[in-house]
Amino acid sequence: MKHTLTVNGTRLEVDVDPETPLLWVLRDQLGMLGTKFGCGIAQCGACTVQLGGVAVRSCVLPVAASAGKEVTTIEGVGATDLGRRIQAAWIEHDVPQCGYCQGGQILAAEALLRTHSHPTEQQITDAMAGNYCRCGTYLRIRAAIAAVAAQGTAHGRNDDGPAGV
Repeated sequence: MKHTLTVNGTRLEVDVDPETPLLWVLRDQLGMLGTKFGCGIAQCGACTVQLGGVAVRSCVLPVAASAGKEVTTIEGVGATDLGRRIQAAWIEHDVPQCGYCQGGQILAAEALLRTHSHPTEQQITDAMAGNYCRCGTYLRIRAAIAAVAAQGTAHGRNDDGPAGV
């Protein structure tokens, strides 16, 4: 069955079963290998993408559920100012080690910072819960998120609504 997806701003058509997980459509049909397979049960976060700006686990999300919504992958997150600032903070804080989880980590952080430009410690904890890093860079991840949040007011954002990037 044909499905039209909008991935990173580009409309694409794929011919797959509607129950095919979005992860496999991205990787196998569209060649977007930045989204990783981790656990297959939506527990580890390696497969995180954004669907309509919300961080979701693509390993359990049927492709049919993405119809009419913008899908953002790690390949597309740098298209926004916020995404570029997060990527820069990740590098500045030496977050990536093996890099396997980083796509999911960055997309979860971007979704958080777009809705809460100055997140509390609890909001960071909640947003990043279930994004596992086998290399243990959690403190660096939190530092990178805090660094981007500290830049927030310099970019005209506030905590009263979406970041508007």
